[in-house]
Amino acid sequence: MVTLRSVGVFCGSSSGHGDQYLLAARSLGTLLAGERIELVYGGGRVGLMGTLADACLDAGGRVTGVIPVGLFRREVAHRGVTELHEVATMHERKALMYDRSDAFVALPGGLGTLDELAEVATWSQLGLHAKPLVLLDVDGFWTSFTGLLDTMVGAGLLKQENRSLISVCPDASAALAHLRAAEVTYAEKWIDVEDR
Repeated sequence: MVTLRSVGVFCGSSSGHGDQYLLAARSLGTLLAGERIELVYGGGRVGLMGTLADACLDAGGRVTGVIPVGLFRREVAHRGVTELHEVATMHERKALMYDRSDAFVALPGGLGTLDELAEVATWSQLGLHAKPLVLLDVDGFWTSFTGLLDTMVGAGLLKQENRSLISVCPDASAALAHLRAAEVTYAEKWIDVEDR
């Protein structure tokens, strides 16, 4: 069982096409506030990031944003959050978000979201942390990605135990329930002589 005091959320700085992604971000932000779980996110005021943060704040929640200096200067930083950390690099952003979060949710997003969720899953695979990760699958957004993970397993490039580190849930309530119930394990990685 995981005690959720804070959840790191990875998501797009764009809104995407249609309203479904915005609705999912709004639902998650509102739910986090209602359950008194701090939101830790990328610090932006635009796109899904901004919608997520605004929903959490509007519902009385606590929001911590972490944004690199280059983005801060472009005026995309959300200055209305509870705490806003300006860091020097994207690497520092991810490290601080990971440190401040008990678990992670990935909403739809682009390459930055993919980078963040892949890194947190890799750190879990390597045993650097034991924090669960769930993909919030809005209208099948993550289906192709999870199919790729299954292809990696079938090809012998990813262990099934490590594939299991990334779960999928259909909505915010299911995601939080899954994170609370998660028991994170990993399979040790090794390279045999014949694998070289």
